[in-house]
Amino acid sequence: MKKLTNDELNRIGIDEFKTTSKSPFVVVLDNIRSLNNVGSVFRSSDAFLIESIYLCGITAQPPHKDIHKTALGATDSVDWKYFETTQEAIEELKNKGYLIVSIEQAEGSVSLQDFKVEKGRKYALVMGHEVKGVAQNIIDSSDYVIEIPQYGTKHSFNISVTTGIVLWELFRKYKFD
Repeated sequence: MKKLTNDELNRIGIDEFKTTSKSPFVVVLDNIRSLNNVGSVFRSSDAFLIESIYLCGITAQPPHKDIHKTALGATDSVDWKYFETTQEAIEELKNKGYLIVSIEQAEGSVSLQDFKVEKGRKYALVMGHEVKGVAQNIIDSSDYVIEIPQYGTKHSFNISVTTGIVLWELFRKYKFD
């Protein structure tokens, strides 16, 4: 095996990314405090052709050097929008026909591997604060809550890891199932 060079990867450019058909997902960041996590979410969102990212509350906005450090230019490719509150973002998304899916440990949650992605539906995926998780009022506004099964001593993943796991699994189901 030989490691591929960047040229051999045949990645699309930003202009082509902007016009490429996107997967039916919007990522909603509910008061994320770490700029490195925000940048990482941009990078994962680029990888899976996410429609856009909604940055809410205390979540920082580009341009910022600490976001750029982990986004590696994905803030130029992935569309984003800022909201003062996550509830405002949720209301806009519901009005646009999105199903609201919070990623959280909650009563009645659906395990990630069991969640079905329906063709023709659009999904807003809410990622919560690093310590507090998704706010209860947002859980109350959600159509679904997805939980990632975990088997060790810790109760959660880092927000950027969670986003990568969820985006891959839902993108895989959308694209290949």
